[in-house]
Amino acid sequence: MERSLETQVSQAIDAWLRWLPRWEPATHRGRLAPCRRCFGSPVLSAAGLGSDVPHGVQHGLSTRVKTIVDHAVAVYTARNLPMLQGELDQQAARNRARTYRPAEGLEPEYEGLPLDPEPQPGAPFLFTIAELAQQVDADVPELPALSDDAKAALRQEVGLADDYANLVGREVCTLLLRHRLRIQSAITQYVEPQIESMLEELSRSLDSPFDPGDPPLHRGERDQ
Repeated sequence: MERSLETQVSQAIDAWLRWLPRWEPATHRGRLAPCRRCFGSPVLSAAGLGSDVPHGVQHGLSTRVKTIVDHAVAVYTARNLPMLQGELDQQAARNRARTYRPAEGLEPEYEGLPLDPEPQPGAPFLFTIAELAQQVDADVPELPALSDDAKAALRQEVGLADDYANLVGREVCTLLLRHRLRIQSAITQYVEPQIESMLEELSRSLDSPFDPGDPPLHRGERDQ
């Protein structure tokens, strides 16, 4: 039996809350481009996760909620949009033909993120995971071309699917409002202490830029 949308949202929150105690602040250099899934997300707004919450924490929740919306749209499409479903089936078969699929099967916390880190100036990569995946894609045959009438019909069905996704998304956001208190409680318990610890460590390093064990500098050494 299909689970209700309310049950799915509650279970997604439960799964995120079980993961959250394992979250740790990233120590590597941050990305320059904002995450398309999380930046300005109404889902995160409904959950009460503002811009002051680290992206890794946001992404783990937004991805789980996106899975709920995607599943609802997939069921709707299979039942009501035969042309779009046919295109999706062909695309799925094409994807299965690829021998290298690095973006599939990832945990929710990593799904949808770029496959490679930001390049550093003057230090180009010998190869990237994204380039390897693109090379494999080039060997897979393209989908057959559609007639103009078929394209128009497909655009209409895509529009219907988008409208349904927006409908489900709004309902999901309404359901998320009921979980705000326990979401905020978890942020207070698991996230804020780690952020405060990082700020304290940064403050200490700024106040004492030199190792306390280092010998004091003489006047001439200071002036150099």
